[in-house]
Amino acid sequence: MSGILMPKPDAATLARRAEIVADMRIIVPGEGVVETINEMRAFESDGLTAYRQLPLVVVLPETVAQVSRLLKYCNDRNIRVVPRGSGTSLSGGALPLEDAVLLVMSRFNRILEIDYPNRTVTAQPGVTNLGITTAVELDGFYYAPDPSSQIACSIGGNVAENSGGVHCLKYGLTANNVLGIEMVLMNGEVVRLGGKHLDAEGYDLLGVMTGSEGLLGVVTEVTVRILKKPETARALLIGFPSSEEGGQCVADIIGAGIIPGGMEMMDGPAIRAAEDFVHAGYPLESEALLIVELDGPAVEVDHLIGLVEAIANRNGATTCRISQSEQERLTFWAGRKAAFPAVGRISPDYYCMDGTIPRKELPRVLAGMRELSEHYGLGVANVFHAGDGNLHPLILYDANKPGELEKAEAFGADILRLCVKVGGVLTGEHGVGVEKRDLMPEMFNDIDLDQQMRVKCAFDPNHLLNPGKVFPQLRRCAELGRMHVHRGQVAFPDIPRF
Repeated sequence: MSGILMPKPDAATLARRAEIVADMRIIVPGEGVVETINEMRAFESDGLTAYRQLPLVVVLPETVAQVSRLLKYCNDRNIRVVPRGSGTSLSGGALPLEDAVLLVMSRFNRILEIDYPNRTVTAQPGVTNLGITTAVELDGFYYAPDPSSQIACSIGGNVAENSGGVHCLKYGLTANNVLGIEMVLMNGEVVRLGGKHLDAEGYDLLGVMTGSEGLLGVVTEVTVRILKKPETARALLIGFPSSEEGGQCVADIIGAGIIPGGMEMMDGPAIRAAEDFVHAGYPLESEALLIVELDGPAVEVDHLIGLVEAIANRNGATTCRISQSEQERLTFWAGRKAAFPAVGRISPDYYCMDGTIPRKELPRVLAGMRELSEHYGLGVANVFHAGDGNLHPLILYDANKPGELEKAEAFGADILRLCVKVGGVLTGEHGVGVEKRDLMPEMFNDIDLDQQMRVKCAFDPNHLLNPGKVFPQLRRCAELGRMHVHRGQVAFPDIPRF
């Protein structure tokens, strides 16, 4: 694994591995326990493959009762647990720990209910994002959040990371489309938050869980809102001579009160990589490409297309194609959806970042990234959700060259610092995980972080769920006010503490 610091493995847990594995086989019988080194290799990292670590043991439960028993067992014996969905996380959120049980939810893969009168789908967390739309599309419905990894990422993982996607500009992130969940706490207790109703009274615990990155509980069921497909959807493919002009066009479209169904941008390197991979007809001479999708009644869409085209021309657009069929619209999007694997064809490795900025700062940040690219001597291809300012710079490097991974990490950290400096945030949808963990103080002070940790303590007082993620340093709940201090001395001062 890279030099990133993780919690020190518990020697007592490692010494009891054989006993723990045997007990796991009792809780999850059959083929639900993976323990050999070769078999566990498939689970040693998530989508952030720069960081790898074998777990203590991999367990794939199939029922809520098994999840409950497993968590209670580990809680009672002080064993760490790392939850994992499909493993598509790009922030190291599902990175295993040497002394932790890796709890994989991929066998929870059934849709439990489709309720058209209430326009909801209830699914197990291992159902893929696209699987929900596939289940309802013949009846004219779909699930709006659509990450690029939607063919593989799980709905439970989407809840953990508050995933977005191309259409989140108009229809919202996962948080805006999840109505209820069932979850298991670290002590084994099964609880329900929300439901098919719009809002629940009291604290917004559903909002707390959405985006909690596996630190508070394990989701075992998700109820989401589905939408009726719009009457019409058409897309514009607009080329610009520079990213600055494309970025200004984005700001002007939103400033005009137009909210597209999706608005994505790619820079020159990403355009050429995607076109070579997908052959979508992208303008190779452009240094910035904007895809703007408008949906709704046909008359409204036609009117808005005219407005967007005029705004693009005022900002120096050199090409503008408007989709004339559903197939052409899908082709426009095919290159954007395949941008990440396309960039993988032009570089041995790439490091995908995720920061969010105010839209008006887009030209400034893109210029700053070019300067950083020259400083570090590494290329960068930019693909981002332009409408909501969520950037996904892909830093190009070769892991086989000594020092290049470290340079890529430093480059990425400087991009995120720049995002925060201009009024943005460290992440839009990938989460903090281990990737951005040590950058949290760039955005939050100690009071902020302690308050976030108190929420963690309320759900998981022993810090057994996904430790080493999100928070920049290890703390104990006792350090936040639960430890009794008498005459300046804590009890048992000789005990080592974090």
